[in-house]
Amino acid sequence: MVKHIIFDFDGTLVDSKDAVISAFNYLAEKYKFKKLDPGNIEFLRKLSIIERAKFLDFPIYKIPFLVGEMYNLYKQSIKHVNLFSGIRDLLNELEDKGYSLAIISSNSEENIREFLSRNQIDNIKEVFCSSNIFGKDKIIKKFLKTYDLKNSEVIYIGDEKRDIVACKKVGIKVIWVGWGYDAINIVKEEHPDYIVDAPEEILKIL
Repeated sequence: MVKHIIFDFDGTLVDSKDAVISAFNYLAEKYKFKKLDPGNIEFLRKLSIIERAKFLDFPIYKIPFLVGEMYNLYKQSIKHVNLFSGIRDLLNELEDKGYSLAIISSNSEENIREFLSRNQIDNIKEVFCSSNIFGKDKIIKKFLKTYDLKNSEVIYIGDEKRDIVACKKVGIKVIWVGWGYDAINIVKEEHPDYIVDAPEEILKIL
């Protein structure tokens, strides 16, 4: 039986599009790759991470070298990051039902905890992070080991293909949300266990 719910952060709990665009475009100007045009966001949602990198002339191998700068720039725009509609009510209802809530993200723990504090969200205690955007499965395994949990006791909620891939590697169920960074055409080939288009649908699944 599911006792612990793990959320992705950006694109799942929070709409951080403006903060991400601002940070990315600063780096684009500094390191001479193509800037993000807000008008292209819907188009980019339908591309894989590698395809997005090619479209933006961004060498994907540079991610580990730029992640620190990205975190710092994101922090400067954190006041523009907001919970998606319905998420606060969802978190409160899940807590009331006795679920333990956590975040596993590729953002920084400092940024996430600042957001939680700034927005008075106190029902998420555990935050696990990794700067390796393709290494989320390792962090999930660490979470399971830290709290001595069975795979069946945990479900992950995320918005990207890499979230689904990571959960499949670890062997935990995953709910994909349709309001985040990846479009349905990118994730459906990975066969998420559940697909939702509104936060209240998560309650029905659980």
